[in-house]
Amino acid sequence: MNRSNISISIVLGISFMVGSWFVSTMLSKKNQTNDVILVTGMAEENFSSDLIVWTGSFNRLTMDLKESYRLLKNDENVVKAYLIEKGIRKSEMVFSSIAINQDYEYVTEPGGGSRRIFNGYRLVQTVRIESKNVPKIEKISREVTELIDRGVELNSDAPAYYYTKLADLKIKMIANATKDARERAEKIAENAKAKLGQLKQADMGIFQITAQNSSEEYSWGGTLNTTSKEKTASITMKLKFSTH
Repeated sequence: MNRSNISISIVLGISFMVGSWFVSTMLSKKNQTNDVILVTGMAEENFSSDLIVWTGSFNRLTMDLKESYRLLKNDENVVKAYLIEKGIRKSEMVFSSIAINQDYEYVTEPGGGSRRIFNGYRLVQTVRIESKNVPKIEKISREVTELIDRGVELNSDAPAYYYTKLADLKIKMIANATKDARERAEKIAENAKAKLGQLKQADMGIFQITAQNSSEEYSWGGTLNTTSKEKTASITMKLKFSTH
């Protein structure tokens, strides 16, 4: 065998060894990729809202714009005095700017046609209360019809409920959901006679807040219930572990 043939044989041998090593490595990595445990952990927490937002509105309708304005400003003073009597601080109440609308109604003519009649200028104003004294504001929102005796008809909206410590609650729940997922993974590995390896991937689900003991559905973007004082928060964590 001449020197050229020997060189070719050596190159072919090395190429075969490198190729075998590469295939073996790729198969090993593929097997490692497949040897994983994927689990979903969940955490739930019941809590009570600590912030309430309540809104009411009142209006005046007269044929004279200045008269409507005068009456509405008087109503604003009456409402403000009433709320202060109930223990609401001025810093907790916000009166909106006045909305001015021309009020019309349509009347049907004897021949079947219709025409528009001007009823006057309707001025509307809202008052918004934001407070951490939830029971007090709830009580006021139910008793606000007392203003009728003072000449003001205030239309009360349903209160909205919020929680000011939501950021801290989220951190706590993420930790609990992660712990729950890991415990599930460990139990699966134990029953499969395997050992849990390193964490390969972690995906956090959408934070959901619903009314307690309700059938309220989750949404892809996350549910944020504001109509119920008592709420339930939930979140999921998906973890992927290697095994060996």
